[in-house]
Amino acid sequence: MIMSGANLFPMFLKLAERRCLVVGAGGIATSKISALLESGARVTVVAPWALEEVRECAEAGSVEWIEREFLANDLDGIFLAIAATSRADVNHAVFSEAAKRNILCNAVDDPPNCDFYFGAVVRRGDLQIAISTAGESPALAQRLRREIDEGLDPSLGDWLGTVGALRREILADSPASEARKSALHQLAHVQVCESAECPARRAAWRDARGAANGELTARGADEVRR
Repeated sequence: MIMSGANLFPMFLKLAERRCLVVGAGGIATSKISALLESGARVTVVAPWALEEVRECAEAGSVEWIEREFLANDLDGIFLAIAATSRADVNHAVFSEAAKRNILCNAVDDPPNCDFYFGAVVRRGDLQIAISTAGESPALAQRLRREIDEGLDPSLGDWLGTVGALRREILADSPASEARKSALHQLAHVQVCESAECPARRAAWRDARGAANGELTARGADEVRR
């Protein structure tokens, strides 16, 4: 349980191949199941019934569906748990049993019985912006998500992919230095394309390679601005 007055710790968690449990298979549970699958988690669902979407996932082998009520030993070997039933007593039982095993748990729409919250997320490719109100106002988080989403260029994810690839090339080719660091920071402020003749790409390489003699060329940034 989150201590009163304690700040939430923001982080992005790798769940690939981690075993995650979702108790419930209704509408809210289904959205959580989808999010876990997108993260590469190995999902087990425990519920006496399930929406068609969950049934189809189970038939396809995407999730394991245990068709019965929750039992405490369902948490054995689980990394993260979500209680998403329509019954408060069941959700509380899942949270309590998870706490005994030091397993992080979220009881949906029940902040006192949550170790973590699901943020409202804006996505553009690998870019994710998550917003949390610590359970105080999910509606506000959704409003802010919409406002941010409307303000971000739809092509930002593609641009980020190109910048990321160039960053990895520079890191592999150029020694660590203030020049390289500055060149990489400049990439976040210019339009970079995939072409080898892209002015921003050539400028970044030139500035990063200037690290060999400790010089950062200013004309690279000037070239991009022109």
